[in-house]
Amino acid sequence: MQPPPLVPPRPEKSPSVIEQSPRPLSSTRLDWLDALRAVAALAVVLDHSSYAFLPQFRQELMPQFNIGRYGVLLFFLVSGYIVPASLERRGCVRSFWIGRVFRMYPLWAAAVTAVLALDLLGVAEPRADPGRQSLTTVAVAHVTLLQELLGTPSVLLVLWTLSYEVAFYLLVVALFTVRLHRRSAAIACFLAALAAVSAAVGGALPVSALSGAVGTGPLVALATIALVLAVCCASAGTPVLRVAGGVLGGVSALVLVAFNGTVAMWEGLVILAVMFLGTAVHRAENGGAGRWRVAGTAAVVLACAVGSAYGQGDGAHFTRRGWILAFLAAAFTFGAGLAARRLRVPRPLTALGTISYSVYLVHPVLLTVTDGTVGRWRQDVPALEAAFFAVLLPLCALTYRYVEVPGQAWGRRVARRFQPGSRGGGQPMW
Repeated sequence: MQPPPLVPPRPEKSPSVIEQSPRPLSSTRLDWLDALRAVAALAVVLDHSSYAFLPQFRQELMPQFNIGRYGVLLFFLVSGYIVPASLERRGCVRSFWIGRVFRMYPLWAAAVTAVLALDLLGVAEPRADPGRQSLTTVAVAHVTLLQELLGTPSVLLVLWTLSYEVAFYLLVVALFTVRLHRRSAAIACFLAALAAVSAAVGGALPVSALSGAVGTGPLVALATIALVLAVCCASAGTPVLRVAGGVLGGVSALVLVAFNGTVAMWEGLVILAVMFLGTAVHRAENGGAGRWRVAGTAAVVLACAVGSAYGQGDGAHFTRRGWILAFLAAAFTFGAGLAARRLRVPRPLTALGTISYSVYLVHPVLLTVTDGTVGRWRQDVPALEAAFFAVLLPLCALTYRYVEVPGQAWGRRVARRFQPGSRGGGQPMW
């Protein structure tokens, strides 16, 4: 919920972990978003690398503050702030999806290919075990990017957040096609309330409940067909098809998040509520909603999220205190960034924010290599942690320059052909 010199040419900034700027804006206007993404990326990398190089530090920190959830929730807030604006600026669902595909898939494909190749070479081993699932099922689920919501372990563990991102995209498109996209504050409150209700009833459903009921293979097949139909129909020129496709995608996404996520239902719903809260903040900043209304929305989302987490018991990978403090810290960091958005941001932060998607996807690949070579240590070794970052950041600058930048450029060229008013382009939504 993210990468030549360290400050490469920036054809277009990307304010969320996988999002581009919705329109040309001043550098200062976007730098605060880059800074937030930089902070989020560092938090996630520290969370994962601390397993290997700072185990004592991690053991003391995690029960008090879940740094990984902090980074992911901050990413989700930024994504919610900017993604719907990207769709509304284009006014064309087809070009929106084209932009998403070319933004997400090139680096995703490079990272997945790298970890599989390293596995074949015996240098590294993917941490996810597909179990009894067929390779076809695993491959198809990953191509949809919804694998984490389809009962299929991610080849790279960080890919789980992309599944929630795609679910959010489907919901955003659904609201856009039925002209309810300006109700983001109400949607955020509704989802937060659902999360509180699901937490209050004790989380009766297990994680991946649908997969357990119908089987992973059939669910992957049905979800893939629904996704293809939803994207194609929502991108069509016929109003009835657009609405039908949008609704199909939105309903499918909500069902998968609520009933088949690998996190508890309440947390999946909170993730969606957080992203729509980010959208509501963006609307308030651009005159779409009163700031007091957005403040009320934030209060509802925070109260429901904290209340839901407080009702859960502590476990090996979840403590109420750690999750709640991480959630509140993410909200505070986002608010602080918003308040300071007109201030000058240090260049290293904007540089790191620019490559944050590469940092997010490449660091687990590098960790699989270090696990197979350097190994995991029982004591803190800060020098190895620093060395890991020293290798990671230049590597991510390269993947940004030679994978992300070309992918974004191709996506912009293709999307222009389908913009309303272009020859052979897509139809405006209304």
